[in-house]
Amino acid sequence: MERQRDHTKRNKSSSTCRHNRETRFNPFEPLEGGPGRKIPEQKPIEPVEDKATVLYLGRIPHGFYEKEMEGKSKHFGFIEFESPEVAKIVADCMHNQLLFEHLLQVHLIPTEHVHPKLWRGFNYRYKPVNWVQLERDRQDKEKSLKEHKKFLEKIRMRDLKRKKKIAAAGIDYECPEFVGGDQPAAKKIKVDFDSEKTCGSGVSLLLKRHKHMEFLSLRLLDKS
Repeated sequence: MERQRDHTKRNKSSSTCRHNRETRFNPFEPLEGGPGRKIPEQKPIEPVEDKATVLYLGRIPHGFYEKEMEGKSKHFGFIEFESPEVAKIVADCMHNQLLFEHLLQVHLIPTEHVHPKLWRGFNYRYKPVNWVQLERDRQDKEKSLKEHKKFLEKIRMRDLKRKKKIAAAGIDYECPEFVGGDQPAAKKIKVDFDSEKTCGSGVSLLLKRHKHMEFLSLRLLDKS
């Protein structure tokens, strides 16, 4: 009896498993069998409005000068508009425009890509360093006695190397000796302020001193 009960239980369990498999994996279910699962309605995707108002302007050529371009130009810049529509129109119209043999590159920058410190110091008037004037001042400044001796020593060493190269090449030539004093020459001539002296033959020598410049001017006197 117990064996028969176990056999019937096994048959029932196998039949239920088989029924579950058939109901689960049956690919040929009738369409009108029952109410199917409702598909959720998808809302139409609304187009995201482009609110970018910042333009990147690249490949700005040399010769294109504006009052906003102060300092030394790096050939690129950024422009911000109040209206996104205007910014898009400008980007479409000005992109790849030929200007001074350069094609301008104008692109809209997305709002999330704009750096928070992009406009920091935009109203600061940058004054570029005049390196030419600084080098000119360095060359024209009066040397001290120590600096002048060091300068002469460099010239002598350079002249000695030149003589050795000429001798090594087998050329019979004697370079002239270096002529120069140990004292540095004065770069400025001190004169009186606005002093005029009359020389012979009706020539007036006018000594003027204006700011940091000293100059001499000659003028002919009216003999009448």
